[in-house]
Amino acid sequence: MAKKIIITIDGWSSCGKSTLAKQLAKKLGYAYIDSGAMYRAITLFFLRNHIDWTDEKEVAEALEQIHLHFEHNEKSGQSEIFLNEENVEYVIRDLVIAEKVSDVASIAAVRAAAVAQQQKMGKKKGIVMDGRDIGTTVFPNAELKIFMTADIATRVERRFKEMFEKNPNITIEEVKDNLEMRDYIDSHREVSPLRKADDAILLNNTHISMEEQLNFALNLVKELKEKVS
Repeated sequence: MAKKIIITIDGWSSCGKSTLAKQLAKKLGYAYIDSGAMYRAITLFFLRNHIDWTDEKEVAEALEQIHLHFEHNEKSGQSEIFLNEENVEYVIRDLVIAEKVSDVASIAAVRAAAVAQQQKMGKKKGIVMDGRDIGTTVFPNAELKIFMTADIATRVERRFKEMFEKNPNITIEEVKDNLEMRDYIDSHREVSPLRKADDAILLNNTHISMEEQLNFALNLVKELKEKVS
C-alpha cells in the first residue's frame, strides 16, 4: 500500500494519545495534527479576550478572529501550534487552560470550526491525528482507528508528573479532580461525545511501555498494508 492513509487515535485524557501519535507519525513520515492543541488554543483566545462562551453571538464573532496552524520545530522535532501567528504551544499546557478546555470544546460552533480546519488538513491524507472524536466525527472513514485507554490511577500519575514539572505547587488531588471532570464532560457532551468508534481497535496501555504501544500500532499499519496489497 504505497498510498498514504489517515490514522486516528482517540481516547481519554492522559492516556498518551499525543505521545503515540507523534511517534507513529515520525516512523511513517506522516504529518502529526494535535486536535487537542487546537481546542486549547481556542480556549486561550477566549480567556485572554474575556469571551463569554455561553453567548452564541460572542462565540461566533470570536471564532472569526481565530487563525490556527502548525509549524515544525527543527530543534525539538515537534509540531507546534500557532494562534494568530503566535507560538502558544507551551502556554496552552497550563492547568488554567486544562480546567476550561472541555467546556469550550463542548460548544457546537467551536467544534464545527475546529473540525472544518481538521478535515481540510486531512485532504491529502498521510496524517496521524489524536483527540476525542477524530475516528467518529472528523474522519469516520479513516483507514485505521485506535482507541486508547488506561486506568484512572495510571492516568492521574502520568498527568501529575507532567504538570509538576511546570507547577511544583500542584497537588495530585487537583490533577485527579481535573481528569475526572474532563472525563465526565467529554463523554456526556451533546456534540460529538467521546466514544469508541465501532471499527476502532482498543489499546489499553496501563501496563505496557511506550515502545510496546508503538510496536502495537506499527503492526496494525503493517497488517493493513498486507490486507490491501
